[in-house]
Amino acid sequence: MEKALASASLPFKLLLSCPSGLSPPQVSVAFDVAYDRILHQDIELENSISEIWDQKVQDNKSLYNGTKFRYGGHNLLCGDGSNQDSHVCLHLGLTDYRTFMGTNLNPQWEKFLVPSEDDSIRCQHTSSPLGNGAIVETSDRKIIVLQRSTNVGEFPGHYVFPGGHPEPQEIGITSHHYGKDLTGSELINKKVSQEMFDSIIREVVEEIGVPVSTLCNTVFIGISRRELNVRPTAFFSIKCSLESKEIQQLYLSAQDGYESTQLYAVSLMMQVKVFFFKKSWWSQWRTKLRKEKKSC
Repeated sequence: MEKALASASLPFKLLLSCPSGLSPPQVSVAFDVAYDRILHQDIELENSISEIWDQKVQDNKSLYNGTKFRYGGHNLLCGDGSNQDSHVCLHLGLTDYRTFMGTNLNPQWEKFLVPSEDDSIRCQHTSSPLGNGAIVETSDRKIIVLQRSTNVGEFPGHYVFPGGHPEPQEIGITSHHYGKDLTGSELINKKVSQEMFDSIIREVVEEIGVPVSTLCNTVFIGISRRELNVRPTAFFSIKCSLESKEIQQLYLSAQDGYESTQLYAVSLMMQVKVFFFKKSWWSQWRTKLRKEKKSC
């Protein structure tokens, strides 16, 4: 179990690494307004959020706003040092896609940052919605990578793992004022924690088209924050009982297939852990994918 790992030469900061994986009982959530975004004192900078969103919607009519969970940090308990006794509590608030576009994806995003070694303080003025990503391993030991559509709001055309966001609306949360079926903070926290795991399964099913029944052994493996625009993402490892060729066929009719243009099954020999640790990984992977695409 490792905490934050950072370097000026790396495109990502690894906030939390759980290489052996944590099961659902080992991951909890503290959902509270205390982890919501803090407004910046610069009024002009705050006003730019609305200006950017209005322009984005005008340019892309398919964009819509939605509530997201905001990452506000975590607590890690390692017990006696064994993986079975390890536990992480995620600190989550609420934000939305509009504020994400206007802070994290703002051309002036660095102005929202606070000089601090504490990650939660450094990013307290950013939306920082917690995304999720899945390292899906097929039965023939390949991992699945998607090339994003040009019609998405964030990093169009880039190569990504299947994923998206855990959704507050899926468990009846639209604000910090909960409905009658969400009484008591303990119940709310359990529902949000379960949504962390449910949402990544849902994203994989919708984006690559595989049946839920083919997915198993879902474990939480860590959180990274992209150095460019400080975007946080929770990563999970998932096993799929299908071979890569079968997934390629199912992808053609995936529910959210419009979000990507191509699915690639890459040999596990490339070792996904390089994604977090080696600067050259991204350019090497892109070169490999382009070669594979040309040979198809």
